[in-house]
Amino acid sequence: MPASGTSVCPHVSPRADGFSSIQDPQSFDPFSPRTQQVHIEKQMAVAHWLVLFVTVIVVSNMRDVNGALPAATLEAIAKANANGPYIGIVIPNLFEMGPLLNSSSYSAAEIIDFSGRRFRFGTVEERKVILVMTGLGVINAAITTQLLLSFFNVEGVIHYGIAGNANPDLHIGDVAIPQYWAHTGLWNWQRYGQGPEDELALESSGDYTRTLGYLRFANYTTNVTGCASHDNLLNNIWYQPEEVFPVTGTPEERQHEFWVPVGSTYFAVAKKLEGLKLESCVNATTCLNYTPSVSTVERGVSASIYLDNSAYRSFIYDKFNVSPVDMESTSVALICYQQNTSFIAIRALSDLAGGGSAESNEADTFVNLASDNAVTVVVEFIKQLSSSTL
Repeated sequence: MPASGTSVCPHVSPRADGFSSIQDPQSFDPFSPRTQQVHIEKQMAVAHWLVLFVTVIVVSNMRDVNGALPAATLEAIAKANANGPYIGIVIPNLFEMGPLLNSSSYSAAEIIDFSGRRFRFGTVEERKVILVMTGLGVINAAITTQLLLSFFNVEGVIHYGIAGNANPDLHIGDVAIPQYWAHTGLWNWQRYGQGPEDELALESSGDYTRTLGYLRFANYTTNVTGCASHDNLLNNIWYQPEEVFPVTGTPEERQHEFWVPVGSTYFAVAKKLEGLKLESCVNATTCLNYTPSVSTVERGVSASIYLDNSAYRSFIYDKFNVSPVDMESTSVALICYQQNTSFIAIRALSDLAGGGSAESNEADTFVNLASDNAVTVVVEFIKQLSSSTL
């Protein structure tokens, strides 16, 4: 038994792995060369295993993180950017992209795939371009446009596709190029019993506004007889501007925009295309009785809603004086606006957004004609842009 007040340390022999274990304190010299060497070796071994452990964790996490790009993809992007800048051509769907891919004006080069998108490199009229399909709706279009601008050397963006037409002065087959775009799918839906004089929820904090106007559902009630006035439980929806955070602004300091302008230089080039005559026949037996043409217009609107309703078509035209109505353009415009990148949207009118006399939507018949006409205008726009002295 040890004497009272003394402690006992275990006597352990040196291990075969080269690390000295705890020794008898009476024989242990912490300042001996051997002890110093063992201490250093132990620290180095621990550090080695720690680095290896951290490396394994980091690599594992990189593999698990959704959206992480492989080194080969990053290398391909860097190589492509060295050959830029490019015009980004953003297209909603494959049927709208097809006519450009098959155009004699387009020459294809390499392809880079990532984040579920395919970025097609090539030239249009010898101008370097990147084509990318977004998919349907404002969210897909915004995500794709941000990927394009974040990863590639892009000098400007052209967005094109088909659209519904709300303007009675324009026709199916025409191509409309607006100067301003707005998102008409951001609302404050007012509770029943309140009206235009009542403050909206969160209006006092600056989150919402009544300055842009509203849609009153009761105005569109039908089959009402025997009363001078009527109401609707859906009440009113108030249109709202988007919150934007420009790259040149202060982070987290929001600004508000409803009408987003296209690039001034691009719009000036677009005006040179005014009156350009376009194709009028779907095939040998189906033709329009007029020749479609290009018009620059004041306004277009977008929302993730396919508009095929004559009442809302009339309302949106009377309220905002819009021409093309689509599902993507404003989101592309908003991303480009925030990133300080030149932008234009070119939309061919495939239908009357529910305002025609046909029993079914006209896009079933004229979607291919509209897509072809949109591509014709895109090619002409790039020609004019390349030769422009603006």
